[in-house]
Amino acid sequence: MPVILVANPKGGVGKSTLASNLAGFLAHRGHAVMLGDIDRQQSSARWLAQRPAALPAIRGWELASADQLRTPKGLSHAVLDTPAGLHGKKLAQALKVADRVLVPLQPSLFDIQATYDFVRELQDAARDRDGPAGRPDIALVAMRVREGTLSQQQLHQFIEQLRLPLLAELRDTQNYVQLAARGLTLWDIAPGRVARDLAQWEGLCAWLERPVKDGKDGKDGKG
Repeated sequence: MPVILVANPKGGVGKSTLASNLAGFLAHRGHAVMLGDIDRQQSSARWLAQRPAALPAIRGWELASADQLRTPKGLSHAVLDTPAGLHGKKLAQALKVADRVLVPLQPSLFDIQATYDFVRELQDAARDRDGPAGRPDIALVAMRVREGTLSQQQLHQFIEQLRLPLLAELRDTQNYVQLAARGLTLWDIAPGRVARDLAQWEGLCAWLERPVKDGKDGKDGKG
């Protein structure tokens, strides 16, 4: 069962937005999905509590801390939202169950600097987990991107240094905010209303649907 870890130590980068929509996509594809939240703010858990019962089901994964991480059974996919400040032992614990890691970041100088250091730590921790389980597949997702701006250009230059795949650039839109307030995702409403946003998810969705070999992707962390 693939476990997808959404992680960035900086707060406010869109981790819960990304995690909830990941779970929504997988649920609409017919997968048995669980959404976990080890962030003290419990943003994903609160979002899930508002989700209408008539929609494709997403189960909650109740976790008090990273210490309690155990891969649940009876599911096909799990998405794990994580707190700001994820480092060291807590990061290593989260990586123990992760098959894939998505790092959301925004095109701002502060986010870029924090993400650069985190990615290096993440890659080191992933190498330490080398063995029969393999290393998690790591990729980036740009959040709240404004096309044609200087900040977008700086983001692209930064990503070239990281040598990690950028799976999607999600635009800065109120669609995510308005849907989250109702426990919804892009896949829960008429496609025509969010066609531009769905198009930006195509590469990310293809990555999510890649088969996992022997429980892990077996990647080297470089995409």
